[in-house]
Amino acid sequence: MMRSNQLEQLLVFIFILSPTLLVLVTHAKSTIEACSSTDSCTSLLSYIVPWDSKFSEIAYRFQVNVFDVLAANSINLTIPSPGNQILQEKSMLKIPNSCACVDGIRRSIIAYTVKAADSLDLISQGYGELVSAEQIRTMNGIGPKNPLTSGQSIMIQLPCTCFNNTNNGVSSVYMSYVVQSGESLSSIGREFGPTLMELVSINGLDQPRVDPGDILAIPFSACSSANLNWYNESLIVPNGSIALTANDCVKCFCRPSSLKLHCSPSGIVASCSHLQCKESDLFIGDVSIQQNAIGCNVSTCLYRGHNGRKIFSSLENSTHANCSDGEDYSAGSPEQSPNPIVPRISLSPSPLPSSHPPMGVGAYGPTSTHNPNIPNYSTLLTHAPSHSLLVVLFFFL
Repeated sequence: MMRSNQLEQLLVFIFILSPTLLVLVTHAKSTIEACSSTDSCTSLLSYIVPWDSKFSEIAYRFQVNVFDVLAANSINLTIPSPGNQILQEKSMLKIPNSCACVDGIRRSIIAYTVKAADSLDLISQGYGELVSAEQIRTMNGIGPKNPLTSGQSIMIQLPCTCFNNTNNGVSSVYMSYVVQSGESLSSIGREFGPTLMELVSINGLDQPRVDPGDILAIPFSACSSANLNWYNESLIVPNGSIALTANDCVKCFCRPSSLKLHCSPSGIVASCSHLQCKESDLFIGDVSIQQNAIGCNVSTCLYRGHNGRKIFSSLENSTHANCSDGEDYSAGSPEQSPNPIVPRISLSPSPLPSSHPPMGVGAYGPTSTHNPNIPNYSTLLTHAPSHSLLVVLFFFL
């Protein structure tokens, strides 16, 4: 064993160099996707609310529309004063996110204005630790000569991936997910759907293991408008979610059972026109069923895209030999509960008051190893210093 004076010298050495050793010893990891195009894709962020927040605060934090947050979580869009509805801490939301290609890396970057009580750790916590304090510090050059000050505008990065919006040939949207304490790849797969091997392949893992704080890309099968001949528009919607389109006049729901888009009036915009199919009493999403001698005739008013404020629709007629009450011909959305979001994960209580002011958002840094098992490539890359020096002590002892 090491003598006491040697141990004391080692502890002094570790104390002096601890920031460097922490970076080298243990890190949280995130999935990085390299890119070469300038396009953006639809993606999701898994966000565990750090303290009680209004939907308007959350939307402001991530710079998205309140209704888009409700739609991504299949929450009733017509609830009264949606922005004032309060979501309890520890609840989980899917946040819609546009994933861009910036300097050869998929990422989402926005500006954030520092508040008087802010610290780097507090800002990181405000974003559900989707971005670390160290990332914020590095990206903005925060340090003794450039301290964090109230009113300062800083850039925040959030993780995102596209992978051509496909997974094993199926249209998919990817969600960035922060691994929680006690979770494993198997438990995450059971909760969200992908197999363990899918998660390993997509995230470029060397072994099927993750640690708290790691950020995974999780695929959700999705409905796509690619083959629907829509005018001047394309849309991809994760299963079980809603997307707003046509200036929020139309909502399109992706049914998990069929992975087909079903569109209808959103009900949140009063001044929408052209929602009715020509030469018909039907509006977008309406279905008319008429029994005949051999079965039934079904007429459906379908959404066909939009151009500015003009909404396109068409009437589709079909004949069915077997018509039953159990057959689903409806193009509308299923009934939605007023607010189905409930606390999902037990985390340590936040030391902050629930009235913490709204915050600002953003993605990641360099990539490394190529993964040949997915369309582009990804790597579970280290990005943030973490926990303790026990590993270093054990090594020297």
